[in-house]
Amino acid sequence: MSKEESKHLAERVGQAIARHRVRCELNQEQVAEMLGIGSEAVSRIERGVVMPNIGRLAELASIFGCETADLLTESGARAEDQSRKLYDLLSQLNSRDREFVMDVLERLVMRFSADAKGAALDPPGRSVGEDPRPPTPMNHPRINSPHS
Repeated sequence: MSKEESKHLAERVGQAIARHRVRCELNQEQVAEMLGIGSEAVSRIERGVVMPNIGRLAELASIFGCETADLLTESGARAEDQSRKLYDLLSQLNSRDREFVMDVLERLVMRFSADAKGAALDPPGRSVGEDPRPPTPMNHPRINSPHS
């Protein structure tokens, strides 16, 4: 692994650790105290300045109530790792909201696939001349309608 790839991995793992810490409603000082280290060390881990060793990852996973692998796979660039993160995110939503998220995701994939091929791709059912961009959270009717 190149130095640049190692740095990028440390940053992604650090971001995953920060997300889990926030999800657990802990601050860096509290995590540092549980680990027996200074809060600056936790900050350096979360910023990706240093990569925690496997022992430290196991300690962090225990604090956050997750698997050690979660701290690594959540930050991975592999589609399998990202699908697990999507599953975790979607499982927090009701079925109606999951359908909405999946619709937006499908539209984004179609848009990016079309951009990558260098051609516009109109999804089925789109009127000629209609804006080819997927709806944004700011203009989508599901976001702007009252939550039921």
